[in-house]
Amino acid sequence: MAKVKYDWYQTETAVTVTVLLKNATEKNYSVQLEQNALTVQADGIEPIALNLWNPINVEQSSHKASPSKVEIKLAKLIGQRWEALERKQSTEEPQPTSTTAARKLHDWDKISKEIENDDETKDDVSALFKKIFADASEDTRKAMMKSYYESSGTVLSTNWAEVGAQPVEARPPDGCEFKKWN
Repeated sequence: MAKVKYDWYQTETAVTVTVLLKNATEKNYSVQLEQNALTVQADGIEPIALNLWNPINVEQSSHKASPSKVEIKLAKLIGQRWEALERKQSTEEPQPTSTTAARKLHDWDKISKEIENDDETKDDVSALFKKIFADASEDTRKAMMKSYYESSGTVLSTNWAEVGAQPVEARPPDGCEFKKWN
């Protein structure tokens, strides 16, 4: 018996399996759909039996034959992305597939909390500069505004005697290069 090739793709609502089978109607092909399984049989080929990744709606699923292939449209019960077409059943601990091994799993709650903490830290620094500016003398405010403006945000000085005497040059962080944009 010959082994046939098949491929699949998915949308939010359906999974489409394409079985490359020439003259399927002449070979008496049959498709059996169950909620968690798909079986394709035809004369002269090795049957394809798949344990599907997620359950499907059998009533809304369909199949059709063309001269070179059989296209099976499986309606998803749950509108979520499948990681693979079939779920491997094994008694041992599941080994990560190439697609899941390539992806690093993220704890989104932890990441969200870290972002919130970073925002709070930024707010703290911003609040500190606002307080310094609000409590400062007129000369200190002028020095802060002039140094920040003339250096394109790379210098913040509170010393008016130093800043008022000459233009403030941009001083980017180590390893960075300052470019003036016109």
